[in-house]
Amino acid sequence: MTQHAAPGRPGGAADRRESPALAGVAAPTADRSIARVAPVGRRRRPSGEAPPLPRPVRHSTRVFLAVIAATAALEAALFARPILRVVTIGDDAVLRALVALRNEPTTQVLLAVTGLGSVWVARALAWATIAVLLAVRRFRHLLTYLVIWLAVSFVAAWLSVALGRMRPTGIVILGDWEGWAHPSRPVTNLALALVGILYTLVPHGRWRNLAKWVAVAVLGLVCAARLYLGVDHPSDIAVAVVLGWLLPIVVYRLVTPEEVFPVTYRRGTTAHLDVTGPRGQAIVQALDHQLGLDIVAVEPFGLAGSAGSTPLRLRTSSRGGTSRLLFGKLYAVTHLRSDRWYKLARTVLYGRLEDEKPFSTVRRLVMYEDHMLRLLRDTGLPTPAPYGLVEITPEREYLIVMEFCDGAREIGGAPLDDHELDDALRIVRRLWDAGVAHRDIKPSNLLVRDGSVLLIDVAFASVRATPWRQAVDLANMMLTLALCSEPERVYRHALRLFTAEDIAEAFAASRSITIPSQLRTRLRADRRDLVAEFRRLAPPRPPVPIQLWGLRRVAATAAVLGILALAIVVATAYVQVAGLV
Repeated sequence: MTQHAAPGRPGGAADRRESPALAGVAAPTADRSIARVAPVGRRRRPSGEAPPLPRPVRHSTRVFLAVIAATAALEAALFARPILRVVTIGDDAVLRALVALRNEPTTQVLLAVTGLGSVWVARALAWATIAVLLAVRRFRHLLTYLVIWLAVSFVAAWLSVALGRMRPTGIVILGDWEGWAHPSRPVTNLALALVGILYTLVPHGRWRNLAKWVAVAVLGLVCAARLYLGVDHPSDIAVAVVLGWLLPIVVYRLVTPEEVFPVTYRRGTTAHLDVTGPRGQAIVQALDHQLGLDIVAVEPFGLAGSAGSTPLRLRTSSRGGTSRLLFGKLYAVTHLRSDRWYKLARTVLYGRLEDEKPFSTVRRLVMYEDHMLRLLRDTGLPTPAPYGLVEITPEREYLIVMEFCDGAREIGGAPLDDHELDDALRIVRRLWDAGVAHRDIKPSNLLVRDGSVLLIDVAFASVRATPWRQAVDLANMMLTLALCSEPERVYRHALRLFTAEDIAEAFAASRSITIPSQLRTRLRADRRDLVAEFRRLAPPRPPVPIQLWGLRRVAATAAVLGILALAIVVATAYVQVAGLV
């Protein structure tokens, strides 16, 4: 292991920049003045200064919110009949002016245009959007899309019935219509469908900007046609546009922001954040100011083996012109939510297997991994040296930095000698002695470098873990080693550090659900039944039960079943109110 001069402060004194507190401070002159220059390197962010990657609300979003608030106030005022009468007088004046412009060719064209606002067009667009989102597995966008459509449909239906506004009177209405007039349901549904396509299916940038102009043109033509034909009042159209266009845009921007949930069709996982553009610049700035690191390259690394963070390889430079590599893991709110859902699902399915509480904030998640790195290092375990963590966006994005195990290879890439077998098994022995369980021992988390075995990815480690959980670590380690060796050989080496009863307990507690997915996949590919062979070698031991029911598991299961029942009711109401079938 590479040892550093001061954990959390990368490099030795010669490799660190001068502290900002001392940088540029000259000796007092005769007039007792002090010359200062701008600090370089590590510095404290002054109060009120924006974080490296701020999350400001866009100006247009603020404008939309103001328009939505004004519309809500107007809608409340319309329930007073005198105000509704005044608004109707103004609407009728506009409609009469449009009626005066009618001619046969224009009427025929706009009658055809109103077909774009039919319920069948909205249904086709809505179901097509849902099908694509399911196909590309963009479930957060899908859930947001469904909730928005259901909520807006409910509001529009309630307003139309509660206000009970009739269709325009005193003019000839051309075309088909049904129901109450306010707000315009066809315009609302078409706007919902178009905005849903823009913000869930069209990638951000040039394509979305072009699609916005097309959508605005289509929606504008339909609105103009309905006014020309006298089907809707102007205020009906205006409220429908606010409900179906402006309100969904605000929700999409706040719930599925592009910088966190980008619309992309590239291969990958939503757990991996884009580290180019503003986020990449923010990472470089944060590492410079908070850890004093001069970063020259930030690139994704090992994405295939990580679903709970965005792993990065960081290249630094020093005064001597040499560079070195560091490893970083970028955590965001998306990873925190994934961790919560993961632990809830495992608690419901397996009970005791994952009976623990989720992290409350991203900062606590990152702090825990940094703490475990330092704890395992202090116990003598061969884990990467910690360098500290940096704040990208307060309470939303953090980056933890550690040693990059340069020159190491994943275990299993080549046969292991006796020293490497003992080194790997000694890791579990030290974990036991420290009262810690790693909980994710698999080939990708065990590296070999210069004949020594390294343990990485300690984010799931648990302090004072249950005995069966520690036993599972031993079983997974022996299974990982047996993939590139023989079970009898691994068993003999394990007896040097553990008793036969310890090994028997480990495989009595081992089940398919206790084995990490990567290790489970490789065991299936191996023609040998390694679990059965280890159980044959070890003394007989009854299976250790793990699917135990407790109060917490019962409560979590009941809550999940209740939510599923509610979802069925909501889905039924959604189909009826939104009119998608």
